[in-house]
Amino acid sequence: MSLLRTLGVAIDVASRKRDAASQALGQAQQRQIAAQTQLTQLETYASETEARWASQAQICALPELMRHHYQFMERLNQATQMQQQILVEQNHWVEVARKGLLDADIRVATLRQVLAKKQQENQRLQDRREQKQMDEFASQRFGKSIDRQFGEGP
Repeated sequence: MSLLRTLGVAIDVASRKRDAASQALGQAQQRQIAAQTQLTQLETYASETEARWASQAQICALPELMRHHYQFMERLNQATQMQQQILVEQNHWVEVARKGLLDADIRVATLRQVLAKKQQENQRLQDRREQKQMDEFASQRFGKSIDRQFGEGP
């Protein structure tokens, strides 16, 4: 029975680790969504700014304003590229967390299978003991009835 208790404790520990892995995956997914949202906002802002500039440039395109616009758009492009890299990293961490959760799920399932197998083995042993006791009892009763039948017993 000590092995069964040990397996129960191992399942509890593995279940807690699985729950922590699930929580880590959720957090990684939230960071991924936030990174994607920020990237989308940057891209939208860049396209809106470019559209505004295009309409204003037709009216007056001073060289100083054009230089300022191109510098601003270059910085905005750099920010967008940095955010794309952050999104790639977040995608990586989501996959790492997903694999960790899968590994933890497999560990819990494996331990539960081992526990079930050990419980079945224990039940088979118990059934065999009970069957042996019943066979011995039946054998003794049969022996006593034979003894009585042939007058050898009390």
